Amino acid sequence: MATVRLDQKSRALTRAIPTSFDRALAKFFGSGPTDIALAQHQHAAYRQAMIDAGIEVTILPSDNNHPDCTFVEDQAVVIDGHVLLPVPGHPSRVAEQPPIAEFITRQLSGTKICRMQGDARMDGGDILRLGNLFFVGRSSRTNDAGIEELRDLLAHLGHELRVIDIPEHALHLTSISSTPTDSVIFAPQGFLPEDAFGELPDGCEVKWMPAEEVYGCNTIGLPNGQVLIAEGYPTVLKTLVEMGLDPVVLDMSQIREADGSLTCCSLFF
Repeated sequence: MATVRLDQKSRALTRAIPTSFDRALAKFFGSGPTDIALAQHQHAAYRQAMIDAGIEVTILPSDNNHPDCTFVEDQAVVIDGHVLLPVPGHPSRVAEQPPIAEFITRQLSGTKICRMQGDARMDGGDILRLGNLFFVGRSSRTNDAGIEELRDLLAHLGHELRVIDIPEHALHLTSISSTPTDSVIFAPQGFLPEDAFGELPDGCEVKWMPAEEVYGCNTIGLPNGQVLIAEGYPTVLKTLVEMGLDPVVLDMSQIREADGSLTCCSLFF
């Protein structure tokens, strides 16, 4: 998940891939998974990579009534121990939330849980954190009312929020960007204006990747210096190595077919 700093990544929630995964929503990166067994194998390798890096990983059972349920990032926003439960932007995904909310509430007992109200809509995949600076994508899944509820939470925590308009041919902000470290953003050329992220704090920068490596721009930086990346994106891989990081390359082909990326499949808390 993209709302935690590197030093906050010690525990992650995941959810198993359902047998109905071939009916997952797909429009941007693929046309739908075709090999569920392979998708489950890829998801298991993803979980193991985090475990090998010292992350405590929990896996919730899948729900075959909800083909997209493995994409837990969208269902809860955890920031510095505070929890915002959004109303997901696609109606078919709203009922995925209760098991996620129950788990997070139990794990973070005593924490105030905020639930979005009214017409507010947001997917957690539209939120990106760079140190203590936050970005949110205004997208087909996240509207202005949802953004304002997030802004209220961040204001309470003393954090700045900047809004980025997501192009029609992209799903979420984290579908096209990520922070492999707390000071670097990866983003693809041609998807966002070069000034989209605004003036960044000293020592921070955006590294622009080729447009054809947009899927590879979604990474997960881990506290031990490793970075999970999808297989098949040479510029992303080369850049991480040049940064002195340790890339862990994962086959995400069937996850991609469901418009899912690395960050989509986990919720750090």
